[in-house]
Amino acid sequence: MALETPFTLSELAVIVKQRAAASADVSYTRKLLDRGVEHCAKKLGEEAVETALAAVSEDRDRVIGEAADLLYHLLVVLQARGIELAEVEAVLAKRSGQSGLAEKASRTPDRRPPDL
Repeated sequence: MALETPFTLSELAVIVKQRAAASADVSYTRKLLDRGVEHCAKKLGEEAVETALAAVSEDRDRVIGEAADLLYHLLVVLQARGIELAEVEAVLAKRSGQSGLAEKASRTPDRRPPDL
């Protein structure tokens, strides 16, 4: 299904930043941030689990909806930590020049995520 007007993660990151500056009375993003990075990270984890479960047992539309929630909550965590989406994109750009297996093997043992 093609979208009429593309919407990017960069645009969502701008919205998250704007809503982070709003009052908690009108902004869910601000409410999340006011509860701290630990709470934001917990919500991100919950959304990751919901996305994974939907991928296995739900229909396509549910997976898409959960993925949208996951991406939003990731951007909130980045906002809470003062990390710009462009910084993450720069790492992805750097990694894209090699295979995923080679990139993973190049990480130092203390920086390697656990195998799943």
